[in-house]
Amino acid sequence: MAEENVKRKKEFVGIVKSDKMDKTIVVAVETMTLHPLYKKYVTRIKKVKAHDEANEAKIGDRVRVVECRPISKEKCWKLATIMERAQ
Repeated sequence: MAEENVKRKKEFVGIVKSDKMDKTIVVAVETMTLHPLYKKYVTRIKKVKAHDEANEAKIGDRVRVVECRPISKEKCWKLATIMERAQ
């Protein structure tokens, strides 16, 4: 019964597009949504800024980010794991 009210943190998997900022990465997250009129799937890309404490993610890496408290004005995600390194 206590498990019903547990809020899960949102998770996204995306590609690192920028790592130029200190302790921050920009991750592009792709989602497929169904167009309401044409009934075709459309790819939407959302860029989120994520906190990377050790500056370990590089451009092209596939990463998983999780929701966290607001760290700055635009940064409310943090790096969970690096799933795949870029070649």
